[in-house]
Amino acid sequence: MIHAKNFAAGIGSARLTAVVDPVAASLKSALNELGLDKGYSDYRKALECDDIGAVVIATPTAYHRDIAVAAAQAGKHIFCEKPMAMNAGECGEMIAEAKSNRVKLQIGFMRRFDRSFMHAKERVDAGEIGCVVQVKSLTHGPSIPKPWMYDLSKSNGPLAEVNSHDIDILRWFTGSEFRTVYAIGGNYRCPDARKEFPDFYDNVMLTAAFENKMQGFIGGAQGVKYGYDARTEILGTEGIIMVGHMNDTSVVTCTQAGVRQPIVKSWMDLFFDAYRAEDEDFVRCILENRAPKASGIDGRRAVEVVNAGNESLRTGTPVKLVN
Repeated sequence: MIHAKNFAAGIGSARLTAVVDPVAASLKSALNELGLDKGYSDYRKALECDDIGAVVIATPTAYHRDIAVAAAQAGKHIFCEKPMAMNAGECGEMIAEAKSNRVKLQIGFMRRFDRSFMHAKERVDAGEIGCVVQVKSLTHGPSIPKPWMYDLSKSNGPLAEVNSHDIDILRWFTGSEFRTVYAIGGNYRCPDARKEFPDFYDNVMLTAAFENKMQGFIGGAQGVKYGYDARTEILGTEGIIMVGHMNDTSVVTCTQAGVRQPIVKSWMDLFFDAYRAEDEDFVRCILENRAPKASGIDGRRAVEVVNAGNESLRTGTPVKLVN
């Protein structure tokens, strides 16, 4: 609905034509909220419409590949939310079909469009902190995962659902590919998952070595309750750049009870402008016939790291990526 609302409000030369949802109540609610008449319960029907030139895929990860391949074959440009797919093979199929049918394929790494992260990247590229040595990035989400996310065979777990953005950020700021990863995790906040899904984790730490000798660290957590928290540190030979905050406003209240400051409650609030910026850029990619800033290759690389991280969690050993 974030993307739907953006396009419904008007983005460049694009307009929202239809929405798809297999759940009748959700579809009706979306149509009412967006002021639309056209809705489908089956995405295949939507792909038959000549007045639809591009699609946004925001389903659970396990369905991304099938929908993206069908969209490409129908000649529709594709914006696919992260995680791109369940494994590198599925990502490869999506990339190949998009290329074969000459349609754009953009992945939803909205932090690349956030003003603070973009400014930090400019400062790094300008050499402000010397040579980058280490990048640390964390994402803590306040809510308990949806029940389907407990099954790692359908979700790939928090490394995919939460930390895909951090993985992409580490690649972006190091300018390199992951070489080796080692991950540890555990389920600390989701007791309902422990019996049926003993391998589910709601807390994870991943360390990484990169091809260019840089170092990386990713921290992920779900169900933290205190708010939405996304921060990154880029350490160089001459200094450090810190990006991100969890403060909803700059207002600080001080009383005898202590110091209080409002905390961002949702990623939808923290990255509100970034979501619109990536939607706008998706449209410009189509109109200007240029490559997306977050490509299918970027999406596949993140999925490869997710899969390697999950393998490390299962085996308790470091995992080397084949690039």
